[in-house]
Amino acid sequence: MNSFFLFCMILCACTKICLVYCDNLQDTCPAATGKQSIFINGLPCKNPATVTPSDFKSTKLSSRGDTDNFFRSSTTIVTAADFPGLNTLGLSIARTDLDVDGLVLPQSHPRASELFFVSAGVVIAGFVDSKNQLFQKILKEGDVFVLPRGLLHFCVNAGNEAATIFSVLSSQNPGEVSVAGAMFESDPDMINKLVSKTKSLVNGLENATLFGFN
Repeated sequence: MNSFFLFCMILCACTKICLVYCDNLQDTCPAATGKQSIFINGLPCKNPATVTPSDFKSTKLSSRGDTDNFFRSSTTIVTAADFPGLNTLGLSIARTDLDVDGLVLPQSHPRASELFFVSAGVVIAGFVDSKNQLFQKILKEGDVFVLPRGLLHFCVNAGNEAATIFSVLSSQNPGEVSVAGAMFESDPDMINKLVSKTKSLVNGLENATLFGFN
């Protein structure tokens, strides 16, 4: 019995030590994105001697995305796997481009909140909470809107010109769950109805039931 209590005390002490050192132990940790021989919750760090300023710069969001698709939109998310300097910082970045009448169907990021910044155009962005309550706002150039972690959210171009949104997400691997992809991929008619319901929000239907297909 005494040995058991001693073991518990040691375990508690070790747990406390682990919690104390959960943050970075060095200034930076650019990802070593080559072939991994071990698997960890994240990406291994490069040798500090090989870290360069280029690790902290990315041009992956400098160009407009391809919006030649059914939804007239494009979203590019850049994580630590593509931008080494993000590793261990708990951040990723994204760019969303919307043509006129373009939209991003309801989706969620299970591991991250998202901060929207409208760089150009006019959009409506919103999310639905666990009580099925809708929160949405018209956003103009320079406006910022926050999307809480794990909640379904969407955005629609509400202007007469193309719109661009830049986002910062609070995880280096936020994940993405798409309603259209998860539920309606094999049923184009249902996707069309979801598109119609989402676009109806633009017309001021604040109390529209987002997933009511009656």
